[in-house]
Amino acid sequence: MTTEPGAIVPTGVELDTREAPPPGLWQQMRADPQYAPEHLALEAVRRIGPQAAAWVTRMRMLYPHMHPDGMAQVAIRRFRRHARLSGAVSGSIGLPGAVADVATLAWTQSRLVLHLAAVYGVDPTHPDRATELLVLQRVHKATEAARLALGVAQGREGIAGAIAKGVGTTASRAPVGRALGLLSWKLARMAGMRAVRKLAAKAIPFASIVFGAWANSATVNDLARRALAQYRPTALPTVPHPRPPQDHPLPPR
Repeated sequence: MTTEPGAIVPTGVELDTREAPPPGLWQQMRADPQYAPEHLALEAVRRIGPQAAAWVTRMRMLYPHMHPDGMAQVAIRRFRRHARLSGAVSGSIGLPGAVADVATLAWTQSRLVLHLAAVYGVDPTHPDRATELLVLQRVHKATEAARLALGVAQGREGIAGAIAKGVGTTASRAPVGRALGLLSWKLARMAGMRAVRKLAAKAIPFASIVFGAWANSATVNDLARRALAQYRPTALPTVPHPRPPQDHPLPPR
């Protein structure tokens, strides 16, 4: 099967509901909330990087004439739709849902960035992608600061894992409420400042459903623009008047 540049791609299957931070990552972030964004970025590159590379390989096999910009739009639409859906669902169950949603949103955004990197020929499995994730998501303003924080987080992975499994002193595990608050704030900042405002908006019944979907979609759009500026080669020619592709499924895990 082939398709011309800019052609419409067949509609995909339903969203994979497993697209959420893995349980092990949740435990690690809760045990070490100060470096939650760094733990998420590291795990995203390890887990999602190979998936992104495989998806691009599959897309190029199925649609060898598809322009990279068209493939990028497939990924953006795919993850924006998932983010919008998760935002609406979390908006219907109040503040606890919002805390989980910002983590899912940050994870979805990481998936998007790594897929866009792969689309434009940048290795999504390279450790540098974790650094770029933190800068693109504005966790850190400079590459060097992001790289330093990742190094610290990697050094703390063993400690965080031990605490998550119940090893360590009682004092290290005592301030659960404070740690959860810090985790929520860190992940919300990683997902975008709109996500921070969304946490407060959860106090408004029903309206938070609409607001959650809109906020998630908006943060994905903002991040997509920054990622395209990061990874799209400036010399790459554009397709004249392309028709927007429809959603396409990502390969199963």
